[in-house]
Amino acid sequence: MTPTFHAKYRAHTNIALIKYWGKRHQALFLPVTNSLSLTLDAFYTDTEVLFDASFAHDQFILNGEAQDEAATAKISHFVDLFRYKKSIHLPVKVTSANHVPTAAGLASSASAFAALACACNAALDLQLSPQQLSTYARQGSGSASRSLFGGFVEWHKGHGEDSDSSFAEPIDDADWDIAMLVVMLNKQSKKISSRVGMQLTMETSPFYTLWESEVERDLIGIKQAIVERNFEEMGRIAEHNAMKMHATMIAANPSFTYWEPDSLVAMNLVRQLREQGVPCYFTMDAGPNVKVLCRASQAEWLRQQFVKYFDSDQLAIANPGPAPYPLDM
Repeated sequence: MTPTFHAKYRAHTNIALIKYWGKRHQALFLPVTNSLSLTLDAFYTDTEVLFDASFAHDQFILNGEAQDEAATAKISHFVDLFRYKKSIHLPVKVTSANHVPTAAGLASSASAFAALACACNAALDLQLSPQQLSTYARQGSGSASRSLFGGFVEWHKGHGEDSDSSFAEPIDDADWDIAMLVVMLNKQSKKISSRVGMQLTMETSPFYTLWESEVERDLIGIKQAIVERNFEEMGRIAEHNAMKMHATMIAANPSFTYWEPDSLVAMNLVRQLREQGVPCYFTMDAGPNVKVLCRASQAEWLRQQFVKYFDSDQLAIANPGPAPYPLDM
């Protein structure tokens, strides 16, 4: 009888409030700066792994469709980290379902690689700690390191080329009337991947030289705001940090942006509501979609304001999400 190893996990996306934008080591996904995120309950990935000697080769099925050789090779390379740790060479079948638009700036890669890392760890009984596992997940997608935990999470940049020093850890469970209204303007894959956008920005944007020091300052401020549960200060810092990240892209050569016309509509609506006394703040990642940080107690009211400008199926309320957990198979 051939040996088999089997597990299934769910992991949630996260949205960075202090952004990750730039790698200092491409292969190990070591970032230029620390970053800080909020894990969300509304978007997630379910991933099942089956290691079986009877398979002829690795297989990767995403949302019910067998993936091509290039996509499968990327997954195989990631799973090799766990096979090497276990000292096995068994082929694997990875079956994954994204409950979040893929590659649209909604952190699908974060939940995807976090779920895959957890499933591999459980199936092979490696017993890696969550912190150790975050260093593995990071090598599939940098932001996946943060999806290993719920609530507010900080990902440490580490030092040099020491992979173990760049890990994520939870800093607050975010159970104090916090939510996000996600405005999904385009669910299609983005034309410029985060990887390409980061590299172009680092190589050509004159503003990028300021990025590291700005992030360090923003991290100090937002962590203090979280400790004090100062929602307004947290939101102000997060919004400004996002705009500074996008400014580095606009200043790249050639200049580029992930914004679409409706991105500006959403941002301006947030500003107008704030002028009316509503505490809400926007953030954007490498994609056109706008995420509005708000009070959970005001999220539905806020959604009603956005329905005046956007279709209801473009809007989703997300509360703070949990750490990954196993699913029945």
